[in-house]
Amino acid sequence: MKILLIGQGHVGTAALTSLAPHHEVIVASRSTEPSVDITDAGSVRALFEAVGEVDAVVVTVGKVPFAPLEELGVEAFASAFAGKVASQIEVVRTGLPFVRDGGSFTLTSGVLAREPIRTGAAASLANGALEAYVLAAAPEMPRGVRLNIVSPSVLESSPGHHAAFAGFPPVSDEAVGHAYRRAVEGIQTGRTHTVD
Repeated sequence: MKILLIGQGHVGTAALTSLAPHHEVIVASRSTEPSVDITDAGSVRALFEAVGEVDAVVVTVGKVPFAPLEELGVEAFASAFAGKVASQIEVVRTGLPFVRDGGSFTLTSGVLAREPIRTGAAASLANGALEAYVLAAAPEMPRGVRLNIVSPSVLESSPGHHAAFAGFPPVSDEAVGHAYRRAVEGIQTGRTHTVD
């Protein structure tokens, strides 16, 4: 398969490590060539025009603010929605004509859709919204194109985040990578693949 993987952070690297031995994977981020800023619709369109037809798209990026609840105004929640939800939805909307019949999109949410942490309300909102979008949008996807989402807990390879997730057992990059491979190569659609 020809796969477009958007993102090269810890989660993106886990996905790449699992997918690359079996597929042709094109990695795009703000610092790669081809590059992309998924919060910019023009940048997303330019990416797909540069890459052309693909069998699958995997998105592992998204930005949300973390702050105590009383400091999170409407602007912060709007920022979370724009940075993680609307941006990934834009990849699906713009990329759909470039994904071959029977192909797939795999988005990324996270453990905060199902478990709270202090300062994480905006992230929880974004993750939950993405998972609800996948559930509702998957049955309407045309041409047999599948839509799934991977929702990992904090990764072992991200020790800088472990303190914020006290009591959450870190998950292995290998387990996270397997979830992306299952989403890309499997037959499920509308599924949230949790990795706890």
